[in-house]
Amino acid sequence: MRDWLGMSAGDLGRGIEAGRIDPRDLARTFLDAIDGHRFAARIYARTTPDRASAEAAAAADRAKRGLRRGPLDGVPISWKDLFDTAGVETEAGSALLKGRVPDRDARVLTAATRAGLVCLGKTHMTELAFSGLGLNPITASPPCANDEAAVSGGSSSGAATSVAFGLAPAAIGSDTGGSVRIPAAWNDLVGLKTRHGRLSLDGVVPLCPSFDTVGPLCRTVEDASLLLAALSDGKSADLSNSSLSGVRMLVLETVAFDDIEDTPRVAFEAAVETLGTAGAEILRGTVPQVAEAMPLSRILFAPEAYGTWRETIEGNPDVMFPEILERFRGGREILAWEYVAGWQALKRLRAEYAASVAGFDAVILPSCPIRPPSAKTLATDGEAYKTANLMTLRNTRIANLMGLAAVTLPTGTPSCGITLQGPVEERLLRVAAAVERALS
Repeated sequence: MRDWLGMSAGDLGRGIEAGRIDPRDLARTFLDAIDGHRFAARIYARTTPDRASAEAAAAADRAKRGLRRGPLDGVPISWKDLFDTAGVETEAGSALLKGRVPDRDARVLTAATRAGLVCLGKTHMTELAFSGLGLNPITASPPCANDEAAVSGGSSSGAATSVAFGLAPAAIGSDTGGSVRIPAAWNDLVGLKTRHGRLSLDGVVPLCPSFDTVGPLCRTVEDASLLLAALSDGKSADLSNSSLSGVRMLVLETVAFDDIEDTPRVAFEAAVETLGTAGAEILRGTVPQVAEAMPLSRILFAPEAYGTWRETIEGNPDVMFPEILERFRGGREILAWEYVAGWQALKRLRAEYAASVAGFDAVILPSCPIRPPSAKTLATDGEAYKTANLMTLRNTRIANLMGLAAVTLPTGTPSCGITLQGPVEERLLRVAAAVERALS
């Protein structure tokens, strides 16, 4: 049973289908692993053993009667603590929401339950999801799986580490500027950022509703595809026979390599060489719309975040982590005309970007230009925190600004990922599956 802790969600589902795995034993194995893990309190905000046991029992009964609801029926997963869970605290990593108990599940959680997935519990996260580092002195800061003294990436920090430390087969997080892809990359996982609007935000504690997205963190591209289907009541992409032969990829040289550290740069270039050897056509180029769009982040993200949370924040600002509070309050300085003009500019740039890269199957870039920083340094040096946070989210923010789907995959170098961007999740996942095979 201990072997189950390192298996993919897809493999666990096949084990249930074949009768080799009882969902009740599977849920109990993960709950026991959580209870006995030295970092459990830093990864899980709370577990839901009663719910997990009931859902696993129902899945076991369906499996026995040949009535499984789908390929992941009976597989347990974790949920970032901003997805509403009926009768269970959902606090989004903030003392501002301490004791908040919703009366119904988020819509994506309802869809996952309908697909037979088992809820293990809620994972820690950056306060109100407004940082890519994963440091949260208010609740807990999960450690990076590759360096226990380093941060794990955020804001879906506990989501990533629940999988990386074998405390969940997969996890569901959210991504506004990189919050699925950064912790996935830093913990050597697959992380899928969906397009805005692809998955429901109903019952998801918001940050910037115009940019917020939902996505899975998992071990394989197949798992990402299966989870996307479960969360949307849809059908997973056909990943069979995917190949890099004839696939055209553009290495994005605009912004993505500025001041990049040596380790992620070398890891990325090695991965690109492997993809070329496997049959992909690799071109390199600049896309000027990316450079033009980057300054719009300051104009668009913080004002919407502050407008969403102003009343709650200003009612009790002293309970917040100062770095997060300062980031929210930065939204006060943007004038209404700047915000409106910013959105108008971004819509134009999105259309121009799409036309510029239309001939490519994927645009590729390093998932993050830096490796996970020291948690101690970030907690004691405000300037280091600000600099690291901006660098951490720089490359991932491109897909959010351009309204794209994006998936990060491990390169084989610890805490260094390669990202693929494209306009449609299913097409991108097919290419990602071929990339995964080539890199493994």
